[in-house]
Amino acid sequence: MDRRSFLTKAAVGAAGSAVLAAPAIAQENPKLNWRVTSSFPKALDTIYGAAETMAKYVNEMTEGGLTLQVFPAGELVPGLEAADAVTNGTVEACHTASYYFWGKDPTYALGTCVPFGLNYRQMNAWLYYGGGIDMLNEFFHTQNLHYMPCGNTGVQMGGWYRKEINSVADLQGLKMRIGGFAGKIIEKLGVVPQQIAGGDIYPSLEKGTIDAAEWVGPYDDEKLGFYKVAPYYYYPGWWEGAPTLSTMVNLDKWNELPAHYQSVLSTACEAANSNMMASYDHKNPGALRSLVANGTQLRPFPQDVMSAAFDAAMATYEEVSATNAAFKKIHDSQKAFKADAYLWAQLSEYNYDVFMMGQQQAGKL
Repeated sequence: MDRRSFLTKAAVGAAGSAVLAAPAIAQENPKLNWRVTSSFPKALDTIYGAAETMAKYVNEMTEGGLTLQVFPAGELVPGLEAADAVTNGTVEACHTASYYFWGKDPTYALGTCVPFGLNYRQMNAWLYYGGGIDMLNEFFHTQNLHYMPCGNTGVQMGGWYRKEINSVADLQGLKMRIGGFAGKIIEKLGVVPQQIAGGDIYPSLEKGTIDAAEWVGPYDDEKLGFYKVAPYYYYPGWWEGAPTLSTMVNLDKWNELPAHYQSVLSTACEAANSNMMASYDHKNPGALRSLVANGTQLRPFPQDVMSAAFDAAMATYEEVSATNAAFKKIHDSQKAFKADAYLWAQLSEYNYDVFMMGQQQAGKL
């Protein structure tokens, strides 16, 4: 009899086989407890909630083998220091928007979004099928981080303003809370960008420390009460066509995970990514009606503002790409993907949506 076959059968049949197998199983399914620091306050149930959804999926799929405990911004570390805390090993992981850290390197912004970038469907297609996740991780691994998409708001609103914006001239000297790489772009239009955490925006608007602020969209913005201190609500948020949130894991901790734990964590993040967008699509319409009923005045950005912002963005990308090879590689990939995607979208989604919107406006829906 083959020795290996004999030993296998003997192990299966022996009364003590469970005892012998236990150490191997334990090694394959280690009990790990990780801390995940969020960049968002717990009150923002949709954004903060994406991390809790992801953690729930991981816990269930590993039967408690890998437990993720999510902490709101400020409880362990400030929200805008989440990535640094993961890089240096203070916590194992974070749930954040990577563009908060663009000041370290503009390439960070491309893991979330940049002005006039991909929309939600395009971003997901690029990430999951266009090599985007691997390309981003070529960069993030140099920062001791492993990146996984974990949430999206879809295109955002253009923010709350204490006064009307009728032209580019009205932006001169405007102090605006604006996240990520967008501040570098809008600065070219005369705006003075301010990077302020979500929980500090309302008092800054109320006191007049800032003149305007962008956050997300109707559901989250209503919860934070911006309509009470800045009546004009502009659209679209051209700087955030598909702001992708991410779970970022300390690279050493990621590499220590068994392969099936890595797979579970990646899968949970992908599921939370889809779940969060569905939640916003469900909640935003009702919130928008409520805001308007409470006096919010909706305004489209003037075309000269949109055009000037687009030109400023394109010029900025050329400037950054000239000195930053990592940024150039990823941005060039996103740009090429976007150009192809709109060839299809203008025939399909655009025409279908425009027709259906016409039916809605005619009262037929």
